[in-house]
Amino acid sequence: MRPLTEREIRAAFVNCTKGEAKRLTVPRDLAERPWDDLDFLGWRDPQAPDRAYLVIELDGRPTALALRSPGSSSWQTRRSMCSMCLTTHTGGVSLMTAPKAGKAGQQGNSVGAYMCNDLACSLYVRGKKDAGVGARLPESLTLEEKIQRTVTNLTAFIAKVAAR
Repeated sequence: MRPLTEREIRAAFVNCTKGEAKRLTVPRDLAERPWDDLDFLGWRDPQAPDRAYLVIELDGRPTALALRSPGSSSWQTRRSMCSMCLTTHTGGVSLMTAPKAGKAGQQGNSVGAYMCNDLACSLYVRGKKDAGVGARLPESLTLEEKIQRTVTNLTAFIAKVAAR
């Protein structure tokens, strides 16, 4: 993924208003992010731990989603699998919900998926970040195929959110 600017990120949101996008917290360390190892940029809002955001390039332009997830609770101690990258974590996966785009989202409709709490799927798939023993199940897929599967899963989720 190519490095993105704060301005590009704020303009890319499909499921929140321009005002909401203007007020959300964008990471200050964009220049230090490992862009060459990212298929998408994901982050949690440090001021609002139940909020998360992600941005991916689709058809050559950034597309971003605002997400919500519950705070930590006791049910998160069991082992769960991220539906994007298929990494398993103990307490490291949450149901993330995204308001649908447009009128459906304004009426309270949303789409959900189980995702890595830290949204670091790209780094887990590449082995750059360790989720612990047994986090990556043995597979015969190449690294490129695993990356493509993650991008395909995320693209399908975004399509559900953006569907009007």
